[in-house]
Amino acid sequence: QIAMHISSCPQSYFLTPLRHQLRKLAAARLQRHCASLTASLAGTATNMPTAPPKPLVVIGSVNADLVLPIDRLPKPGETLAAASIETVPGGKGANQAAAAARTGYPTFFIGQFGKDDPNAALLRGALQGSGVDLSHAQDVDGPCGTALILLQSGGENSIIIVGGANQAAWNLSDSVKQLISIAGAVLLQREIPESVNIKVAHWAQAAGVPVFLDAGGVEGPIAPELLSCLSVLSPNETELSRLTGLPTDGEEQVRAAAEQLMAAGVKAVLVKLGSEGSLLLPGQGQPALRQQAIKAQEVVDTTGAGDCFTATYAVAVLEGQAAPQALRFASAAASICVQRKGAMPSLPSRAEVEELLARQ
Repeated sequence: QIAMHISSCPQSYFLTPLRHQLRKLAAARLQRHCASLTASLAGTATNMPTAPPKPLVVIGSVNADLVLPIDRLPKPGETLAAASIETVPGGKGANQAAAAARTGYPTFFIGQFGKDDPNAALLRGALQGSGVDLSHAQDVDGPCGTALILLQSGGENSIIIVGGANQAAWNLSDSVKQLISIAGAVLLQREIPESVNIKVAHWAQAAGVPVFLDAGGVEGPIAPELLSCLSVLSPNETELSRLTGLPTDGEEQVRAAAEQLMAAGVKAVLVKLGSEGSLLLPGQGQPALRQQAIKAQEVVDTTGAGDCFTATYAVAVLEGQAAPQALRFASAAASICVQRKGAMPSLPSRAEVEELLARQ
């Protein structure tokens, strides 16, 4: 009877509910498959490595530092004896690249080494030993840059620089321009031709890459077209006074001088105050931030301390640290730096900086 009933039913009688059941079955299976796929992708994403940080690109000088320890500076016409002379790696650009790389941050150095100078191997070795990428650095005719450092008792120094390869003609390649365009930030100083800094800053600005400039080096004014490209300008109080023509004897005067630079187009000014710490003006209309120095047990040599501070501050910013934490990180690095002899040899590792911060 059932078979006779089925045979007498129209085909649509069966197809309509069958289609309905198939649709329900397909929807359920699709829902289970999507849930499984979502869970699988979530697990994969958890295990996937994060994208590497954008590198810090340091463009600047590299010098062989000839260090002479003396009790005091000679008077005019006077001859003093130095106990020794030592050749150590230095130069503001090289110091900053090494300081950044020793924190573990990916760092490129673009500078010029003299082909005719036996110190070139020493300088390259010191940078590579610090973890700096030199794949875009160049060799040029002539000697490397040289700095004569008169290191006095108490750590103060007087420096005489011979530009050498740093001041020779620069040829910035398309590969350098490409590297700048993908950088997290560009860090400059003033021991290379101003025209090089201007070109690099314009490339970086066009690519939306922040530009940090350490004001150390030559004493002349900074070109207005360079000032307008700067995300951060970092002078010490003496350099700040020279750049603005204003006194910097107290914090209020320092702020007034820094604000003048911001009025000229600089987005932020970070003033290094030596044993008094630092002062950051982070932007127009924003409150200034004051960081006290982390005191050193003994000041042995201040050479390179400012370079160390600027570079480690830049690294902290690139890592996403808030401004107060970035200032503390840089202050700790500089505190370690002044307790050792030499510019590049005195630069601390990240572990040393974090250990000092943990003790504060």
